[in-house]
Amino acid sequence: MPINPFVKMTSTVIKHLLGPTACKMYPVEKPVFFANTRGHIAIETNKCILCTLCAKKCPTYAIQVDKPGKAWKIERTKCIMCLACVACCPKKCLTSENQYSAPVTVKVVETFNVEPPAAPKAPETCPGKE
Repeated sequence: MPINPFVKMTSTVIKHLLGPTACKMYPVEKPVFFANTRGHIAIETNKCILCTLCAKKCPTYAIQVDKPGKAWKIERTKCIMCLACVACCPKKCLTSENQYSAPVTVKVVETFNVEPPAAPKAPETCPGKE
């Protein structure tokens, strides 16, 4: 004899009512992100040489590099977190943090002032020659 669908549904409802919660208690419990989560892009401004490779590789044009103004800009709402900029950076000053960007209601362009490292000075005299 088949089980009455109402009895089956009632047992499922009771099991879910008395069991653990299915979703996280967000404000109380902070979310734990996995190690390889693609989060927002961070820059170490002291390493950046303003080479513009990241801006050229970005498929959504979320990154802008202003060499004369010594500024690196990112529009987070355009960024699709593909990590093309991180992969092509010659100085490895771009990283992907494993946390998502904060939600925004308007488009904001974050600007970072970059002071490129000074080029090493050439020695005044050749070593060994006097």
